[in-house]
Amino acid sequence: MLHDMNLLQILAVLFLPGAWGQSSSGGGGVVVEAKNITLPAGSRAELPCHSPRMVWTQDRLKDRQRVVHWDVVHSSPKYSVERVLDMSPGARQRLYNGFNKGRISIPDSAFTDGNFSLVINNVVTSDTGVYTCNLHHHYCQIHQSIQIQLNVTKSARKEKRYWDGEKTVLVVLLGSSVSLPCVNRRALWRDGLQEDLQQVAHWDFQPPGVRPNKADRLVDLYASGERRDYGPMFAQRKMSVAEDAFTFGDFSLSIPDLKPEDKGLYSCHLHHHYCGLYERRIFRLTVAPPLLQEPTTPPRIVFNDELEPKTEEVSADDGSPRVVNVFLPEQRGYFVQHLGYFLATFLLLAFIVFAVIVLTRRRKKRGLEYEMGRSVRRSVISGDEMALDCTELRTLNQDPLNSEYKNNLLKEREMVKECNKEFDGRM
Repeated sequence: MLHDMNLLQILAVLFLPGAWGQSSSGGGGVVVEAKNITLPAGSRAELPCHSPRMVWTQDRLKDRQRVVHWDVVHSSPKYSVERVLDMSPGARQRLYNGFNKGRISIPDSAFTDGNFSLVINNVVTSDTGVYTCNLHHHYCQIHQSIQIQLNVTKSARKEKRYWDGEKTVLVVLLGSSVSLPCVNRRALWRDGLQEDLQQVAHWDFQPPGVRPNKADRLVDLYASGERRDYGPMFAQRKMSVAEDAFTFGDFSLSIPDLKPEDKGLYSCHLHHHYCGLYERRIFRLTVAPPLLQEPTTPPRIVFNDELEPKTEEVSADDGSPRVVNVFLPEQRGYFVQHLGYFLATFLLLAFIVFAVIVLTRRRKKRGLEYEMGRSVRRSVISGDEMALDCTELRTLNQDPLNSEYKNNLLKEREMVKECNKEFDGRM
């Protein structure tokens, strides 16, 4: 986690000029966020600043958010993990094994003087194991622990205390008393502190060209409900922070109706002296030209059968009365135009029908001539004396184009009769 914080601080220094100056003069605050924000003039800016660790949730039942508990791990005769006892400021210490009642305890003043050492009287062999002292602060989200190994011996000469590279090892005499040390005197774990007065959030503004140590303070917020506004920005409601900021951990700064003079570097500082928290978020705000507003009047939809009059307004500068010319489209022109479309379509369809009829009749005529020629070829007689060919029939009976026959069927019948008569004569 610390590595990520250092990386964010380095990125803030690289991308935000002036963030380095604030970091060097801010008293050790960690930059957890750095952004460049560009918005058009006249819009609303929301500079986000959220931290769940700054949410004020004081326990009305005497602060049960701080807990200490001792655990032990036994490796023989079989591996086991056991909770020895736990305690919080609002409750008495609780033992989890009746055998340890009156024999194992921690001082009642643990949350006053920070001494959470485990006292074991009349040590027995079963007390051998690795003990862990766990300190939990749910409000500040802090968890600390320390391990101590306890070995029991029957020889007084073997009693000793040493460090094995990972934890403290105590070798004690069977039947004696021992205190497993666990001391943390930080104010975080002790009573008598006004937590609500140690939570502070404030916003600073650094205009372009102003040094970081000359930045303007905008507002101070305290978990106790106290609020201090600086300058005319908050007095005129130009800027604002939510009144319930410590309830939800939302300290975002709202700037409505941006103007060019709002450009600059804004920084959100979150201090929690009780939990040892100091975070900063930096925003470089740039105000761009305003956006062009589009007309809000919706366009009028005109259908084909609805005629929209066209008006032209002419005004003079000398105060003469205005003259309005109105041009209305003629109804006859629209009727003639639609009638022309209808006639053109009708003529096109009639032409297509006529063309189809003509082509059909021609194909029928050609098919009839083809069938007649085939029937004449079939009547040719094969033999030794004579053979009548279709070509001879056509040469002997060629008529002028202006035939007196009215149709092709009668003509073909006459041709067949003459051919049969001539054939009978030759026979």
